[in-house]
Amino acid sequence: MSSGLDLNSFQGLAPILVLSIGAVLLMLQLSVHRNTAVSYVITLLSFLLAAASTRFAAEVAPLQITPLLRADEFALFFSLLFCLGGAVTAVISYEYLARRRGQNEEFFLLLILSSIGAITLVYATHLAALLLGLELLGVALYALIAYPDEGALPLEAAIKYLVLSGAASSIFLFGFALLYAALGTLTYTDMRTATAALQPQSFILIYAGAAMVFTGLGFKLSAVPFHMWTPDVYEGAPAPVSGFLAAISKAAVFAAILRWWLEAGFYEYERLLLAVGVVAAASMLVGNLLALQQSNVKRIMAYSSIAHIGYLLIVLVAIGISPDRGLAVEAAAYYLVAYAATTLAAFTLLGLLSSADGQLERDQLEDVSGLFWQQPALALLFSVALLSLAGIPLTAGFIGKFYLFTVGVDAALWTLLGLLVLGSAISIYYYLRIIFTMTQRTEPVAGSSLQISLPGKLVFYALIGTMLYLGVMPDALMTYLGTIL
Repeated sequence: MSSGLDLNSFQGLAPILVLSIGAVLLMLQLSVHRNTAVSYVITLLSFLLAAASTRFAAEVAPLQITPLLRADEFALFFSLLFCLGGAVTAVISYEYLARRRGQNEEFFLLLILSSIGAITLVYATHLAALLLGLELLGVALYALIAYPDEGALPLEAAIKYLVLSGAASSIFLFGFALLYAALGTLTYTDMRTATAALQPQSFILIYAGAAMVFTGLGFKLSAVPFHMWTPDVYEGAPAPVSGFLAAISKAAVFAAILRWWLEAGFYEYERLLLAVGVVAAASMLVGNLLALQQSNVKRIMAYSSIAHIGYLLIVLVAIGISPDRGLAVEAAAYYLVAYAATTLAAFTLLGLLSSADGQLERDQLEDVSGLFWQQPALALLFSVALLSLAGIPLTAGFIGKFYLFTVGVDAALWTLLGLLVLGSAISIYYYLRIIFTMTQRTEPVAGSSLQISLPGKLVFYALIGTMLYLGVMPDALMTYLGTIL
């Protein structure tokens, strides 16, 4: 283990460094020769090389890189996931932006910067690094959400996200201050050690500080009651950005919470477990019930994402109760992979449909009506993604929910498990409603004559294959996840 910067430290930071070099190359290209196709190629290559570099970084893992960051299997696994997710988003974004006016090169720069923020979150072992990752991720997302220069919805969505995110960051920082006042450190593992020497009167600061930190992070996750921004932002943002926000941004924040929760030992506080359990229950109920009332596919996906965060929060409660914490971590990691793949697949469909029209977002239910008869491959992609989100057998989502259910049974969380089953049952209705709409015979839809590039086709076939493979043969990923923490 090393705390200084040396060659091994740079090797351990390989994914971040590769993406940073990509960002610099993009800025140089923009200053010399503006060309969207060149920016897209640089971005895609940066993500693919960064994904490949995780194997190079694994040669020196685990490695503590200053007190702020650690390169280990946990960080590198999620870095690989985020790089692949960024590559998928880049491909769909290029299709989406091709028919829209304006200068689109900066879009890819912002995408790389937000991905660097996501990777920083999973490397973080200090609350200062956690804040740095959150802000890098968030600031780039503000601009991505508002990127289209036509229409009021993107700007409105970005302003809502900016204002509420600023408020959440303020609460988050105040929580830092309270934890530092009580513990005298912001390093995760040192926080746990310092707790043992505390006087009883100091525990009120820990409860208040941890609650405020969780509130700030709960906003990023859109857990209830911090969820009100979610449907408006998903609806207003470009479809590829909504997918990135729903899949990669939320996965990064939850993975960061998971590391902090485990290493700082906050799962040992019963009151915090109770609070997280209440938030989980509310998220499962509110997300699924409000999704029933929507006719906009993006808003359905937004409320669905709130419910899925509720399912994931069961893991944080189980860690404090279950005798097998390793199983809980495996369940969370597997669910995040399944959720990221299925959510990216769903928004891939919306992004490709919207790319057929350079002016409008095609995200209403009527926009997908008859899709099975006019674009069967796209309809198949969307159907598999929706069935996976619903937890239907032979899909990744089913194995993910089964994993969560096993963890809940192990920890005897019967109330939360009942809500998980109830929420999943409710969700089947609104997911099947979209599939039913796609089977209706109607006039040609917006994407009926859409020509998809080879990279676009490769992306959505790869996503279908991933969802089905993880649902049919999950053993290899399960075995690997047992080693990451």
